[in-house]
Amino acid sequence: MTTPIEPPAPPAKTAPLRPGRKLGPISDGVGSVHRAWLEPLRSHYLDSGLTLSDLSVRVPLAKSKISELLRGTGLYPRWEITLSLATQLQMPSWPLYRLWRQAALEAQKSSDWVERSADKAAVTTSQTPPLDHRAFRALAENDYRLYAQVFLNDDQRDTAVANTFDILWLRWNEALASPDTRRYAWDTLRTTVMARTPHIDGWPEFGAAAFDTIALRQLTTETERIHQIEESLQLFKAMSRLPAQQLDVMVLRRLYGIHPETVSTLLGIPLAAVRSGERHAAHYLESVICPPPETEGNTA
Repeated sequence: MTTPIEPPAPPAKTAPLRPGRKLGPISDGVGSVHRAWLEPLRSHYLDSGLTLSDLSVRVPLAKSKISELLRGTGLYPRWEITLSLATQLQMPSWPLYRLWRQAALEAQKSSDWVERSADKAAVTTSQTPPLDHRAFRALAENDYRLYAQVFLNDDQRDTAVANTFDILWLRWNEALASPDTRRYAWDTLRTTVMARTPHIDGWPEFGAAAFDTIALRQLTTETERIHQIEESLQLFKAMSRLPAQQLDVMVLRRLYGIHPETVSTLLGIPLAAVRSGERHAAHYLESVICPPPETEGNTA
């Protein structure tokens, strides 16, 4: 397994003050991919020191419309307007476009609408992420894909991982300024994966992974395979009830056998937290899957 790089030292950062009314929150109805590019756009705006009035002078859009765009209300924005704002806020356009396009299609915009919008504003595909971002991706991507494929099919897995690194590219300075870049990146991956994962009663559903386990592939008879699938489904249902960090530790440790030190690095948490999380999770799973037998004094 690969091990992500140590996080760079976070730079000092002071949020500028600005006059005028505070920007409202993102609308609850905004989809996960739309939110994925809108949040960094808002962060760049809030860090820029510019006001909505300043932007309305530089971008061919009324102040009220810019406010709507930054809150995710109103119609889904055309690419040329989004790009104009991103340019003023010094954001990389290529990862932004990929997320914008995906969110447009998920918002039921036609491919023709997307292409017409993109034709009016050139997309620079030759942009490359910062060197440390590229190094981080080269070391972490395979393990991120392993985690994602427990919850998603192959296409969704690849999309979720690609989206994660696009979001990190857009928010890389913010990631570097966080207490731990690795933790920031893992939280981004987890949020992206869980947004696409089916949930039942609020718990993530990953029973399909029971049909593609190492234990199952080692069995030869149909009876053995059916029994193993039943055991795996029971285990995964119980695992889905674990707290987020314990679930992530168990996916990496028990399903893939990744060393605790590597799990610590991937999640950006202390090694002691990995071992404690695995111990508490294992105790819970044993109590649910193999509860202790009742004693005579406890029988009805």
